[in-house]
Amino acid sequence: MTLTQLRAFVTVARLGSVKAAALSLRVSEPAVSGAVAALRRELGDPLFVRAAGGIALTPGGRRLAAGAAEIVGLAEDTRRRVREARTGSSYLRVATTESSAEQIVPPLLEAFVRRQPDVETTTIAMPAALLDQVLRDRGADVVIGAASETLPADEAVERVPFLRFQLVVIASPVRRGERPPGPGLPRPGAGRPRLLDSGLPREHWLLGPGGLDPGTPAGAFLARHGVGEACASIFPSATAAWNAVAAGDGVSIAPVHLVRDQLRRGALTVVDVPGTPVGGVHYAGVLGGDRRSQAASALCRFVTTPVALESLLARATGVPVGHYRPTVHVTLWST
Repeated sequence: MTLTQLRAFVTVARLGSVKAAALSLRVSEPAVSGAVAALRRELGDPLFVRAAGGIALTPGGRRLAAGAAEIVGLAEDTRRRVREARTGSSYLRVATTESSAEQIVPPLLEAFVRRQPDVETTTIAMPAALLDQVLRDRGADVVIGAASETLPADEAVERVPFLRFQLVVIASPVRRGERPPGPGLPRPGAGRPRLLDSGLPREHWLLGPGGLDPGTPAGAFLARHGVGEACASIFPSATAAWNAVAAGDGVSIAPVHLVRDQLRRGALTVVDVPGTPVGGVHYAGVLGGDRRSQAASALCRFVTTPVALESLLARATGVPVGHYRPTVHVTLWST
C-alpha cells in the first residue's frame, strides 16, 4: 500500500469518478484505475461499485476512505514541516466558509502577516459542515468558523472564540424606481419596516456565495424560515448582494458591524423580524496538543488580540498585492 495508491483512492471517493480523479491529480485514467486495483487486490475488497450518477463505496471502502484521507493529510503535513525547516518559512492553510472567506479571513490574515512576515497563507473555502473533517484529515492547519451562541464540541478540535456578532435582516429604505430624497429630508416609509416569519419565503433574498449554507448561523436562520434557492439570488460576493439590496432589489441578512456605515448613511435599513438579531461567534479551530503547527498556534493566539479585533471591525477594503493569496474553493467528499 503506497501513498500514491491511497491518494488516488481518496480522490476517486471524493470526486465520485475515476475520470474526475485523473483530471484533479493530472494523471491518466489508467494510472488511477491501476492504483485502485492494487488496493483492491491487497485488501480483498472491491472498495466501490458503480451506481447511478457515479460510485457507491462499500463498507470497507468507506473505512479506507476515512483512514486514507488522514494518512495522506499527515504525509502532506510532514512534507510541509520539512520544507519549513529547509526554507525557514512557515505555511498556513486556513479553511473557512465562503462568507468568512470574503468578510473575515482577509483582514484577519493581513493583520497577522504584518506581525508574522515569514508566514505564507492559503485560504480554502468550503461548506461549514466539512470544516472539522478537513482539519482532522490534515487538509488545513486552522479553520475559521461561525457558530450560533455556543461553540460545537469536538474532542479532537480546540476552538478559540474571538468575535461575537449579530445578524439582522436588511433592506433599502427606497423601493426600486423611487427617487431618493434630498439631503436632510426623510426617506419614504420612515421607520423600521417589519416582516413576519411567514412572509420571509415570499421575499427576494440577495445573498453572497454560501449564503444558504445551513451550517452557518445566517444559512441556518434562512433554512428555519423556509428560505431556499427558489426565492434567492446568489451574487459573486456579499458586498455585491448588499449593494443590490441598497438599490431596492430585495432583502438580505448581514452582520451589523459589516453594514454599520450603510445603516448610518441611510443606504440600508434594518427590517424588524421576530427572532432577530441572531447572535453568533466567530472562532478559530485547531487540532489539540502537538498535532498543530507553530503557525497555527500563533494565529490562534493572535485572533484574540486588540490588533486582530481592530482589523475585523475596521474591515479593510483590500490587501497589498505582495500579501494577497487567492481563495481556493473546494468540494470535499465526506463519509
